[in-house]
Amino acid sequence: MLILASASPRRRELLRAAGIRHRIIPHAAAEPGATGQGLRYSALVQRAALAKAQSVARAEGGLVLGADTLVVCRGLVLGKPADEQDARRMLQWLSGRWHYVYTGLALVEGGRRMTAYERTEVAFRKLSNREIDAYVGTGEPAGKAGAYAIQGRGAALVREIRGCYTNVVGLPLPKLMEMLAAFGTEAAAAAAPLRGEV
Repeated sequence: MLILASASPRRRELLRAAGIRHRIIPHAAAEPGATGQGLRYSALVQRAALAKAQSVARAEGGLVLGADTLVVCRGLVLGKPADEQDARRMLQWLSGRWHYVYTGLALVEGGRRMTAYERTEVAFRKLSNREIDAYVGTGEPAGKAGAYAIQGRGAALVREIRGCYTNVVGLPLPKLMEMLAAFGTEAAAAAAPLRGEV
């Protein structure tokens, strides 16, 4: 059974929808900042995902999955908004522009580890200040990288997407399945979908 080192309801729902048996053990790693001493965005999210997975693997046996998502728009890294004002700032910056969503994944089991990442391009339509205020007022931007949830009301903000949709939600399932297969037959079997069982 896969251990998800995250309390994210979005990641849990994606695993459940894919029929992957799992249990939740939230990580104890510090949330990464918006910079990483010159690291590329892909390396930054993989490093953060690995830290999360390792924080759980140190205390638990089994196959642990860590994940970390960030949004990048014209060189500006948008993590989770600190408050409503920060969410408005992020949404104003994304309005009418393309941005990238990066998610890092890490699998850890015993002394073995593997990391990978996915990148998706997303375009926002042009948003009015009234629309931004209304969306922020729903509370949905809280706790979301880039201050929006594409699987929720934030879907109405998006004009176009290029790449993996589940990556924008927070867990690129095709990439995860590739990693499980590459990690080994035992890992693939531990996370194999079972009928009606999660």
